[in-house]
Amino acid sequence: MTETARYRDWGSGSLKSVISLAGAALALCLVPSLAFAAGDIGGATLGAAWALPFAGMLLSIALGPILFPHVWELNYGKFAAFWAALVLVPLVLFRGFDPALGSLLHTALLEYIPFIILLFALFTIAGGILITGNLRGTPATNTALLAIGTAMASVVGTTGASIIMIRPLLRANDDRRHNVHVVVFFIFLVSNIGGSLTPLGDPPLFLGFLRGVSFFWTTQHLLPETSFAVAVLLALFFALDSYFFSKEKGAPALKDPTPDRAIRLFGKVNIALLGGVILAILMSANWKPGTVFDIHGVHVELQNLVRDAILLGLAGLSLVLTPKPVRAGNEFSWGPIKEVAKLFAGIFVCIIPVLAMLQAGKDGAFAPLVALVTHADGTPNNVAYFWLTGILSSFLDNAPTYLVFFELAGGDAKALMTTGALTLTAISAGAVFMGANSYIGNAPNFMVYAIAKDRKVNMPSFFGYMLWSGTILIPLFLLQTVIFFR
Repeated sequence: MTETARYRDWGSGSLKSVISLAGAALALCLVPSLAFAAGDIGGATLGAAWALPFAGMLLSIALGPILFPHVWELNYGKFAAFWAALVLVPLVLFRGFDPALGSLLHTALLEYIPFIILLFALFTIAGGILITGNLRGTPATNTALLAIGTAMASVVGTTGASIIMIRPLLRANDDRRHNVHVVVFFIFLVSNIGGSLTPLGDPPLFLGFLRGVSFFWTTQHLLPETSFAVAVLLALFFALDSYFFSKEKGAPALKDPTPDRAIRLFGKVNIALLGGVILAILMSANWKPGTVFDIHGVHVELQNLVRDAILLGLAGLSLVLTPKPVRAGNEFSWGPIKEVAKLFAGIFVCIIPVLAMLQAGKDGAFAPLVALVTHADGTPNNVAYFWLTGILSSFLDNAPTYLVFFELAGGDAKALMTTGALTLTAISAGAVFMGANSYIGNAPNFMVYAIAKDRKVNMPSFFGYMLWSGTILIPLFLLQTVIFFR
């Protein structure tokens, strides 16, 4: 049996298991509802074992691409369905159909669907912007390109900025002997830290926006921490790149596979469409018509439906108006967004009982974690919030990690934006900044790694990259702790 056939058989078996679980869930729909209202699954009465599918889901995402990449590539959707079923079946069995359905609809309608629609719109529109031509990769040019990409990340998202900027940066440095550090700092700045100033920048912040955090709150409250981190990293990069650049002087010049040509920008219509995305988000935050649709106890507001419809329309316009060669130049495909959609569907289902337990606070199974991020006098330990959010975001997906600690801090956006502002800042900074600590901390990291490796950049291994991040980022984050979070 060939390797591919073995994978296919394994996938078929796992699919049958998922179908069996789904069938069991449907059968359990006939079980009478227990003493819980629709959407209320009784977080204070849930044991820690309910968090195991969530842990399994995140560990699958973290380790699957490393330990069994071929199996993962063919079956990641089945993994997500399997872990989700391990949550939904027990919820229906032990909490009743109505509470389980209400919780699922709340997660889907108010969080998952708006989240995926925004990512889809940004992915589609940013994929229609192409920069061609080539520059000489001097320290000044490289630093300028990194600064531009970092600034773009909060407007088009870290994924969008990475898609647009990584290839011009690689072309500028493809005749340099030492260029690994250029990509590493690109991941630090463009794929992570640069996305910290708006909900468009990084998925955790958009989840906060969906929970009630105002659009420009992050701009105001994370600007000092972000500016400090960006200034330090750009200065360090310029010094390091100058050192490597000077080492190449006098050595025989390498053949430049992409000779210098004037920079040209294609797909300009997508810049206007990105402006439309921002306006749609701001509209949903400020226009309150008071029209609410009740779907099994879930209140869906009209302005959010209009926002999502506009975002889908803008993505459709991008597909129609962008010439196909422009997308081809970006090597655009639907694979990444399909993977994100399937994996996050599993994540959002698996996190349902976890969030319910966190909402129970000291009465729930996570009382020890509550104590860990709380001082003896009951005030939040912002250093713990920053580092715990950050450490988990380094190896697990930073969006659900943000949600966990958002709920742990009380889950009330109005309170967190005011009296709890430093706590929310610590959570936001930890989730966004420390996603740069490993290749799997944030979705664009591995994408940039794969593109650079395909362009013959001798990228460090998983642990080799962590040596870079541990040497550069961890001291930076320790310094930020002392300055901003103590």
